[in-house]
Formats: sequence, C-alpha cells, structure tokens
Amino acid sequence: MNTLGNIFRLTLSGESHGLGILLTLEGLPPGIALDSVDFATPLARRRAAEKGTTPRKETDQLQFLTGVYKGCTTGAPLSIFVTNNDTHPQDYEQFMDIPRPGHADFVVRSKYFSHSDPRGGGMFSGRLTVALVLAGTLARTLLLKKGISIEAKVDTIGGRKDWEAILQDAIRDGDSLGGTVVCNIEGVHIGLGEPFFYSLESLLSHALFSIPGVRALEFGNGFEGCAMRGSEFNDPLVATDGTTRTNHCGGIVGGLSNGNPIQFTVGFRPAASIAKPQSAFNLRTQTEETLSVKGRHDPCFVLRCPVIVESVAAMVLYDLELMYGSQRLAFECT
Repeated sequence: MNTLGNIFRLTLSGESHGLGILLTLEGLPPGIALDSVDFATPLARRRAAEKGTTPRKETDQLQFLTGVYKGCTTGAPLSIFVTNNDTHPQDYEQFMDIPRPGHADFVVRSKYFSHSDPRGGGMFSGRLTVALVLAGTLARTLLLKKGISIEAKVDTIGGRKDWEAILQDAIRDGDSLGGTVVCNIEGVHIGLGEPFFYSLESLLSHALFSIPGVRALEFGNGFEGCAMRGSEFNDPLVATDGTTRTNHCGGIVGGLSNGNPIQFTVGFRPAASIAKPQSAFNLRTQTEETLSVKGRHDPCFVLRCPVIVESVAAMVLYDLELMYGSQRLAFECT
C-alpha cells in the first residue's frame, strides 16, 4: 500500500504536520557516497519559491538512519528521515467539522473512522512528495551512469502556455489553477518493460497517479492520436537502432521502450484549498455553509511538480533496469 517498486522499492510514511517524513529504500547498490549525491538542487526545485506557491518554508533537513556506513550505502535498506519544521497545525481545526470541497478530508475521515491526522491532509498531503524527490534523485544518479536522462517542465497553466496574467488573476481572486507538465526521457534502450501488467506505460501510470493532484496522463500524442488514422499515427522505422521517423507513440510500443525518446504529459488539478468563498457542508450541524480556506496553500502547485514527475519516472525506470539486468544475467547463464 505504501510501497512502490519491485527490486528498487520505496516505502513511505509520515504526515504533513507531524514530526516529518520517513522513507526506506531497498535495492540500492553498496558503495554510493551520499555526500556526492546532489540532493540540494532537486529539493530546492520542489520547495516553494515562485509566486503562486505556498508560503510554507521547509529546510528539508535529512537524517540518514540506516543503510549507511562511513558515508556510503551498505546495500541494506536505506532509511531517511526528513524533519518538518514550519508547521501550523492550528490552521486545520475547522476542517474537522467542515471538510474542504475537492479535498480528501471527508473520504479520509470516513475511511479511517475519524482517526486520521487532519493536519495539512496528513499522509495525503503533497508534503510527502519530498520522499519521492529523494528516492528519485538516487535513481536518477544511477540512471545517468547508463546514459539515461530525464527532463520535465511546466507546459501549460490554466490551459494556457502564457499563464502569467491568469495566474495573477487567480491569486488576486483567492482561487487556484491547475496545469500540465511534459516529460522527455532520453537514452532508454529497446525492450524496457514487462508484459502484460508490468508494461512500461502501466508502471509509469501507477507511479505518476500516486502524485497528489494528478488527474490526467497521456503518452506521445495521447488523445490527439486517438483521432488520427493508422496511416498517420504509425511511426515508420528508419534505422536498426529503433529510430522512427515520427514518435506519436511516445517511445513505447507494446508496453516496451522502442529506443526513441519516451514522452508523456501529466495533468494536475487546481489546488482544492482556496481562499475564495465556496459552498461546503458542516458535518456537525448537518447544514450547508460558506467556507473560505485560511492558511498557507499553493494557488498553483503545478509550478513545483516537474522535479516530482522526473523523480517518479526515475524510480520506475531504475526498477525496470534492475529487472532487465536480472533477465539478461539469467539468459547469459543458460
């Protein structure tokens, strides 16, 4: 439930306004010098910085609890604890009786019989993505040694590529905006993925939809390709290394990488917590009322998401690389 991966496995726990976030990673090789891994840059990309993101400022202090000896990974499970420092749990007391529209407050309360942590969404908060970035940073470090690079960027906000003006309007109105992030992956060899249920798209989809706020995903031309004829959509092979003239399929055919760039677009919903008054339901009084969400929230959290998308993709690809390596070793030993 809180674990992702087969050989490279991430187990995640923690809450938005609890003591911190704990992650445990299995499948890391021994001998990685942790002080040589650049955690600071991706963590800074995930933290709030641009206008349109939350005022909450976390320093993301890391404590390596297990799996480290003399500064290097041992090959045993690596556990990292990220402390929460800038917490305001009092901002969430009103949501015990009045769940935020569009948020998980009500369904979480129902699922866990009112025993879930309501502060900042508890374990359903975007704060937990700090663990995805840490795990993905280690995976990317190892993938780079195989020549695999991953780059994601914001493509649209509020349905537009020139979003600055509409973002300012949303902030002024106490509202929020969603958007899309495009990701491009280079250097993946042919044949990564496992039929049937471990196809490359299905594993990426599973992981990407685990990011809070993701509501849509398309590979290559996606829905646009669904309106094309086969003669238009097909990607003709032009070289023995798998290069195709077009890349409508986004680098994946039959659930396997085909040697071309892997390309996909992730769609994020607008943030549910908004200051603009909206209709809500009071569970205590059993009446509808107007709610204006106070506290520190992202008018557009999509601005912080490219590094999260990159990190999740890296975890999936590194796990598949380990599975592919096991298969190759078994084949060579026959």
